Amino acid sequence: MKLIRKREAWGSRIGVVLAAAGSAVGLGNFLRFPGVAAQNGGGAFMIPYFLALIFIALPLCWMEWTMGRFGGLHGHGSAPGVFDVLTSPKKPALKYFGVMGIVGGLGIFFYYVVIESWTLAYSVFALTGKYAAVQSPAEMGAFLASYQSGDGLFFSSRWPAYGFFITTFAANFFILYHGVNRGIERFCKVAMPLLFLLAVVLMVRVFTLGTPVRPEWNINAGLGFLWNPDFSALKSAQVWLAAAGQVFFSISVGIGTLLTYASYMRSQDDVLTASMTSAFLNEFAELVLGASIVIPAAFIFFGPIGTTEAVAGGTFGLAFKTTPLIFKGMTGGPLVGFAWFFLLFIAGCTSSVSIIQPALSFLEDEFGFNRKRCIIVLGVLTFTFANLALFGKEVIGEMDFWFSSLGLPLFGLIESVIFIRFFGIERGWKELHRGAGMRLPLIFKYIMCWCAPLLLFLILAGWFVTEGWKTTLMIKVVEGRWQPLYAGDAFYWVLATRIVLLGLFAATCWLVRYAWSLRSEHSN
Repeated sequence: MKLIRKREAWGSRIGVVLAAAGSAVGLGNFLRFPGVAAQNGGGAFMIPYFLALIFIALPLCWMEWTMGRFGGLHGHGSAPGVFDVLTSPKKPALKYFGVMGIVGGLGIFFYYVVIESWTLAYSVFALTGKYAAVQSPAEMGAFLASYQSGDGLFFSSRWPAYGFFITTFAANFFILYHGVNRGIERFCKVAMPLLFLLAVVLMVRVFTLGTPVRPEWNINAGLGFLWNPDFSALKSAQVWLAAAGQVFFSISVGIGTLLTYASYMRSQDDVLTASMTSAFLNEFAELVLGASIVIPAAFIFFGPIGTTEAVAGGTFGLAFKTTPLIFKGMTGGPLVGFAWFFLLFIAGCTSSVSIIQPALSFLEDEFGFNRKRCIIVLGVLTFTFANLALFGKEVIGEMDFWFSSLGLPLFGLIESVIFIRFFGIERGWKELHRGAGMRLPLIFKYIMCWCAPLLLFLILAGWFVTEGWKTTLMIKVVEGRWQPLYAGDAFYWVLATRIVLLGLFAATCWLVRYAWSLRSEHSN
């Protein structure tokens, strides 16, 4: 069996940039960012946001692109292989830390594809008028619950929800089946321009709404609601943690996807320009487009009190309980609602087909699986666990905790330590600029070496001390008393989820060990 395969190359530079941007641009840009910013000081929130971008996210992004290209030149496109190339023969055991770069993406895919299917469903519901009679966010919340459970209030069974899930799942694997060049790259070349076009059209529509409810509820006041700075919020550690978390997830670092994408680049391909361009596209989608649609539109229709309530409802509340009512109230509401939810669906697809790529690359590179065999193995695995997220109580939140809130910054910290300690900052700085059409100021070398890992450690430690340990132990404090975080059936669903996830992690560690034993036999 041939264990080191000749790796595909990107068809064009624009292809890799759009694919990397597609991995980063997702539901969080259009939903999570405006809500988090509005809750945490508005314009003042951008101070910790940009500090986190410059001192954590971008340095880690450069590290991933550099290590990924280096690993790809040695036949590895997933974190265990890349880490092994960087640390062997001194520390061969460190490749097991790369398991997080496989399991993390898989775990996010398990629940992300479910949420993605909701956006596809709502795009159809907008066109067909399925929720046309719904008048309030509370009723829209009941509509979503009925859709998920099939309790008979709005839906007589779960089959509509399951049908949209199957369709979304099949669409993702259809793209993955066609590989990097003919699948992901071709899809992103069409999907990313379409996504930006739809976002611009919706932004223009929001800016031309006028004042349909009250004169004082206008676009300027709506933008002010989001961007007027409340500098007193900067005294809260929670605001700084929220900013770091948002930008960290937004740039798509700590998942393993950028490692894998960079591994398909040639030795003289410009990873610095590619990483900077994809990061710029992501920030444009978030700061310009994402911030100009939902919150301003909510303010125009619901005013300051209603918008505050919508923001307090979180990402899901904003997406599926508030925005359907906003766009329903516009002229041409069905078409506008369809465009909005289809925009979210495209954004979700560009992210979901990327986050599963590290696992697919691992099977291809380390076991010599062909594309069809990879799709079958990963299809069965992800379909099984996605059903757990689809039907289980509190399962989506549990998966999000382990794979996003904890997993991404933890894996990012591991990556930064391996880059600095084993690849070497001097060697890494030189490798980052190989083939590059631009050079970074020298100060960024020291930011990569010291600021990124230290700040990541402090963020993780601060988060664990304040909230993480309670979630880990499944407890909460209510009026000074300890109480279970989950009650009834939800406790058993969450417990089962944790057991399954531990099993997945252990199984992947065994696969890494088995793959390297095969490699050793082959070399002998």
